[in-house]
Amino acid sequence: MILPASTDQHLWVSWDQYHQLTEQLALRVHQSGWKFDQVLCLARGGLRPGDVLSRIFNVPLAILSTSSYRAEAGTQQGTLDIAKHITMSSGSLAGRILIVDDLVDSGVTIERVVAHLTDFFPAVTEVKSAVIWQKACSVITPDYFVEYLATNPWIHQPFEQYDTLRPEQLSSN
Repeated sequence: MILPASTDQHLWVSWDQYHQLTEQLALRVHQSGWKFDQVLCLARGGLRPGDVLSRIFNVPLAILSTSSYRAEAGTQQGTLDIAKHITMSSGSLAGRILIVDDLVDSGVTIERVVAHLTDFFPAVTEVKSAVIWQKACSVITPDYFVEYLATNPWIHQPFEQYDTLRPEQLSSN
């Protein structure tokens, strides 16, 4: 699939680019020397990179569902919802936690998730954040990121094709 050219307003990302950026993020975390006990990915955007980092670093994966982009087919930010519970296969969230998401734009999600962990998970001793993209408009700087986006473009990620695909359309593809 040929993607449109990226501009200051729109960044188009292929699957290959997405995978390369995720691996670069893992390398940045590794090169920092920081050791962590668990990955907490923020669903939905952080699911893919969180899973990859969990596998590469061989640490448990936890999932926290957050949502603020619901209106206008996921392109308009609204109020932030944070799930009450964290999903993980065993144990509870504790120790050094690496929060993984795809990007920070406003920075509010990561800021509020860190506060959520402080309020409800006293066994968490340290938290750092890792994202693929940091937009200039963010009120926070993540601990790890791959690309800094000075013009705050809308990022067209490769999996967004599924936002409008419906089951009945699969047979025609």
